[in-house]
Amino acid sequence: MSKAVVIFGSTTGNCENMAEIIKAKLKDASWDVTLKNVADSTASEVADYDFILLGSSTWGDGELQDDFIDFESALSEVDLAGKRAAVFGCGETSWPEFCAAVDIIEERLKGCGATLTTEGLKVDGEILEDEVSAWAEKAIA
Repeated sequence: MSKAVVIFGSTTGNCENMAEIIKAKLKDASWDVTLKNVADSTASEVADYDFILLGSSTWGDGELQDDFIDFESALSEVDLAGKRAAVFGCGETSWPEFCAAVDIIEERLKGCGATLTTEGLKVDGEILEDEVSAWAEKAIA
């Protein structure tokens, strides 16, 4: 069975809700899934998984969620060649850098050699289960 990890950074609970929906979709597709808060994760552990899904909300002028900052930086030391990955996040379109955290993490993953399976999911406002589920299905395919 292929192993996947869903790691989220969430201040208000929105990214955590997204991560729960994504985890359920992966389980439905017979993945062995681990769900973790980024505050309880290390960058090096993602190399143990076949599929890496990372999610962060965006704050301020396009910054990562606080708990995600050190994790994202530490990823630069991890070889992810041959790994599949996808990124999700939430933000507000009223800010100039809407969901910039998704873009930052995608660039880091590509720089580490991971292959992105789909375009990052960027959610504005309310988390819609159908939207997140549909994105997760695309990411898995």
